Amino acid sequence: SAVGRGPEVPFSSEAYSISATSRGKELRLTLAPLGPGASLDLVFRFGMSGSFRLCPAAQLPRHAHLRFLTRESPPRALCFVDARRFGSWRLGDAWQPGRGPCVLSEYQAFRENVLKNLDDKAFDKPICEALLNQKFFNGIGNYLRAEILYRLKIPPFEKARTVLEALKDQERARRKKNRSLTLSKKLKLMQENPDLLELCHSVPMEVIAAEKKLLDPDHLDNYAAFKNWLQCYLVPGMSSLRDRNGRTIWFQGEPGPMAPKGQTSRKKRSQLKADPEALTRKVSTRTSKGRPRAAAKPLKSTEEEEVADGPRKGRARGRKKTAAAPAVSEPEAPVKARSSRRTSARRGRGEAGSP
Repeated sequence: SAVGRGPEVPFSSEAYSISATSRGKELRLTLAPLGPGASLDLVFRFGMSGSFRLCPAAQLPRHAHLRFLTRESPPRALCFVDARRFGSWRLGDAWQPGRGPCVLSEYQAFRENVLKNLDDKAFDKPICEALLNQKFFNGIGNYLRAEILYRLKIPPFEKARTVLEALKDQERARRKKNRSLTLSKKLKLMQENPDLLELCHSVPMEVIAAEKKLLDPDHLDNYAAFKNWLQCYLVPGMSSLRDRNGRTIWFQGEPGPMAPKGQTSRKKRSQLKADPEALTRKVSTRTSKGRPRAAAKPLKSTEEEEVADGPRKGRARGRKKTAAAPAVSEPEAPVKARSSRRTSARRGRGEAGSP
């Protein structure tokens, strides 16, 4: 689309397949021609509102910045949808430098990477801020850090190194105590008494492995299921503060010794306005009536915007394939001017920023 911020995708093929692999908060697509020609890789970051949707090509969602069309008749479109345009993609197969092992697919490497680098200055910060550092916690976002700390009753503004150093002693004691146990009993004990690094793996796995998908953008009613799963993030009765990066952390009890000075902890009341994240998802899936089919090879600007990732980035994405082919480029239909300031304000209300 004309307003997307990623680079142009220099790929052309009569028919090709799309496969996907993920690592932490990044997703790599591989476009592979079914005939002659070289394949092309794209690596995506999702920002706060980015996602992929598969929909009829005649009913493209708003903010569909890349579209890959299937060969079937009528065609469907695999779209990268991003209402806020915080997400981005780049050409090539390389993961972003500086990101650590994935908390989901590379758990042991992730754990070792944290525990062997506790002298890093990143762990001088509060644990809630350290958990968003993708150099060590690749895949953890704002809602996940709140849920993990809440389950362990760890104050969010306790020093990260203090929290994580204790894991070394716990690990030694656990190994000594469990030396005579069978593997199944060891696993059972770990599940019953998980530490912080284990929860960095198991909590996002709960979302991914849920029988009913908790964050499926094609079934917005499931947002209620996700909301019910949350124990702390945006939950009535919880307190909140903004960390030094401006991100809101939700918690229960005392914030901890490194809490920002000059802030008053706010309690979330039971009667609240609708969740802005949910509203954004609803707005971004409305179809644009009368809009012609867009090109499979859109022109993009080269600007990219880095933003801290929100809830959608905690999801893992499995491997999937769909056959696709480019379509003839047609111009986008112009958007009608708003009839009044009042109408504009009403329509824009769902685009509010994340808490």
